[in-house]
Amino acid sequence: MPAVEHPLNTEDDILRTFLELKTPLGFKAELIEGEIVVTPPPDGDHEDAIARFARAVAREAAEELYVSGGKGLITPGGRFIPDAAVAPVGHFSAQDAWADPAGVALVLEVTSTNPGRDREQKRRGYAAATIPLYLLVDRSEAKVTLYSDPENGGYSTHTQVPFGKPLDLPAPFSFTLDFTLDTGPLR
Repeated sequence: MPAVEHPLNTEDDILRTFLELKTPLGFKAELIEGEIVVTPPPDGDHEDAIARFARAVAREAAEELYVSGGKGLITPGGRFIPDAAVAPVGHFSAQDAWADPAGVALVLEVTSTNPGRDREQKRRGYAAATIPLYLLVDRSEAKVTLYSDPENGGYSTHTQVPFGKPLDLPAPFSFTLDFTLDTGPLR
């Protein structure tokens, strides 16, 4: 029997279809600027970069922060699942699968199969949600970029370093202590 295409006519149709979507184990589904995007499980280097970042936050941050992997965030650009969301301890307690991003200090994305989404659509969505910091580990470009100061749907400041160069992280990662992220292990 041939496949029959059923177009989705409204944003509500797309959102409803998205929320009802069942994905295979390990895959994640996101709604990015009106498009349902399903991605396969990440490779080991991708996961290693996230784990190394989480370990650095636990070891070096000036205040106790949780690094949550797989937490769904509702942004003006859609429903995103960042590779890591950093927030004060207990911030995500008792929240639904899809949370308001208010109170999230930083989101981390590590590029994989479609780096353009992380560089463009997700950056715009996180900025529009006024998440203070967006850290992009761009494996295909061999650099790390910290976006900050969200305003008017974009980030007004960014700092970029090649892998192996240190990157200073601002509050809440550092107050009187310096938190310099070693980007070498994030490759």
